[in-house]
Amino acid sequence: MSEQGPEMEIVHLLRAVAVELGAHSARFAQRNGMHPTDVRALIALMDASRAGEGMTAGRLGAALGLNSAGTTALVDRLERAGHVRRVRDERDRRRVTVEVDERAVALGRSHFGPLIGQAVELLRGYDERELKAIASFLTDVREAAAEDGRDA
Repeated sequence: MSEQGPEMEIVHLLRAVAVELGAHSARFAQRNGMHPTDVRALIALMDASRAGEGMTAGRLGAALGLNSAGTTALVDRLERAGHVRRVRDERDRRRVTVEVDERAVALGRSHFGPLIGQAVELLRGYDERELKAIASFLTDVREAAAEDGRDA
C-alpha cells in the first residue's frame, strides 16, 4: 500500500472506478446520440421503477438538479427518441409519471449488461460478511456524496 495508508488507497481506487464508470456511461450516450444527463435520467427512472415508485417530471428534475424548463426539455427529448413515455396516474388523472420504455431498457442492457455481469461474477468470489462490508461502505460513500450535494 502507499505511504498514505490503505484507506487512501481505497479512496483513490474508488475515484478511479467512478471515472471509468463515467467514461463507460459517456460512451453509451455518445453511441446513442444522447446527452449524459439523458443517461442519468434513464438510470433514475429505472431505479424508481425497481423501487416500485412512480417518478413525476418534477421529482426527476429535482433528482437531476434541473429546473422546470430543463426537465421538460429533457423528458420531451427522451420521449421523442422513444426512450420514455408519459403515463397518467389511474387514481389521479392530473398526475403524470414518466416511465422508461422497454426498448430503452434493452438498449441499456446491451451496453451495460456485460459490465454488470462481470461485476456480479466478481462479487460471487466474496463471502457474505465481505459482501455486507462492501455494500455498507458503498452505501455510506453514496450517502456522504449526496449529503455534500444537499449542503451546496
